[in-house]
Amino acid sequence: MKSLRTYLSVAAMAAALGLAGCSAAGTASTGVSAVAGTSAANSSAGTAAAVSLDTLAQDTHFDDDDLTWDAASEVAVTLADGAGSVASGTSSDAVTVDGDTVTINAAGTYRLSGSLADGRIVVAAGEEDTVRIILDGATVSNSTGSPFVVQSADEAIVYLADGTSNSLSDAANYSDQGTDAPNAALYSKADLTIAGLGSLAVNGRFNDGISSKDGLVLAGGKVTVDAADDGIVGKDYAVLLDGAYQVTAADDGFKSDNDTDEGRGWLLINGGTLDVSAGDDGVKAYNTLTIAAGTTTVKESEEGLEAQHIVMSGGTATVTSNDDGVNASGGSTSSSGQQMGGGMGGGSMEVGDYTVDISGGQLTINAQGDGLDSNGNATISGGTVVVNGPTNDGNGALDVNGELAVSGGTVAAAGSAGMAVTPGTSSTQSGVQVTLGSSVPAGTVLQIADSSGSVVASFVTTKAAGSLVYSSAAITAGAEYTVYTGGTATVAAGLGTGSLDGATKVGTVTAGEYTAEQGPGGGGPRR
Repeated sequence: MKSLRTYLSVAAMAAALGLAGCSAAGTASTGVSAVAGTSAANSSAGTAAAVSLDTLAQDTHFDDDDLTWDAASEVAVTLADGAGSVASGTSSDAVTVDGDTVTINAAGTYRLSGSLADGRIVVAAGEEDTVRIILDGATVSNSTGSPFVVQSADEAIVYLADGTSNSLSDAANYSDQGTDAPNAALYSKADLTIAGLGSLAVNGRFNDGISSKDGLVLAGGKVTVDAADDGIVGKDYAVLLDGAYQVTAADDGFKSDNDTDEGRGWLLINGGTLDVSAGDDGVKAYNTLTIAAGTTTVKESEEGLEAQHIVMSGGTATVTSNDDGVNASGGSTSSSGQQMGGGMGGGSMEVGDYTVDISGGQLTINAQGDGLDSNGNATISGGTVVVNGPTNDGNGALDVNGELAVSGGTVAAAGSAGMAVTPGTSSTQSGVQVTLGSSVPAGTVLQIADSSGSVVASFVTTKAAGSLVYSSAAITAGAEYTVYTGGTATVAAGLGTGSLDGATKVGTVTAGEYTAEQGPGGGGPRR
């Protein structure tokens, strides 16, 4: 199985791949069908995927057959303390009950309902078996370990029945803490898919909330995760296709963490909604992190989005961080020690094999550290990027060790003036750099007008700012623009249109003439 990074690490991804909509879940007379379903339970209803399901089927374990089955073949399992029972079914002998532990030993579809106050669901099927478990109003807690463990299977599918509420809660301290022991409330050693139209509450009191030691695909459901460590983890890859996922984690929120196998450790958000509050990184991948569709909100984090390679081709992402908002960094070795024009900070800095590549979508950052940070290069060719950067001069709204190449889209990056970074010499779209005489407070309207007095950009600061870098197709290289504070503005995510009525002129700037205060390139003219 080849890595999806082959497809996702280029800015032209959306054009190269066919767009695929999502079918709604439904019940037919011969069975049940749901393909990355959208419904009222999924707040992403109507969102089109930017990466086709055919492509995902090639590069992950997931395909639409996973969510289609014959209802007549289901095995019904009723959970009850001390008295789990298996209803009649074509393969009911594949389920064993030992006290409050229910073990599924073979491929098939199993519908679980009821509750276990101190029990466990175990999947111990063959290495080529696909096990589909329908949670139909199931509640399982465990006082000594994980309540849901996939020990062996080719693929495990957890399907949340429409209109049902389900929950999994583990122990605060596990009796078995060996190297290969489960460490999450929903734990799988096999490829794992979560889908359906129902809801699931996961309380990971010991370590992680949901963890797959193989691939992970989130294809539906309304899922809340509260975790003592990481919220949702896929090892080889982690994919969000659809559904509404809300994660609160003491460490990382949503991540893929395989750092040993080439081409693995990638993460894709291809639809749905993700809402993360994390004690460390909000969304993280060891290799490539791609946002192609859907709505991603990192409400709280140290670093918002982090990976060696960060790609955004569509969707909406709003990131709040105590440190860097978007951070292309990690364990790869540097490709050169050269710092290129438009780069960050005082003297030579290594330009590593790290990239930020934005070709579409809406990215909004509110960072206390660097706003958009690449330890290598960065390109912006489309979409809208709004950065509310740091107030201290030790960090910058834009921080690129190599070159920031801007060839399209709209960029508005506000922050402190001491470490301002501007588009590099290879940029084909021009812009302006506004350095204010003194920092302006939060809520200040900054407006840029052309020589005819027409406003080409209006920006409202989220916090105190001493500089603004702005680039869009409305800026003409070499033209002079006047900068104003005040007036009125109608904005979304801080950027929009405005009027100069009541505004105060603060100075003029020439498009393409940048002076990156701490950068090595000086103030020479650029595009």
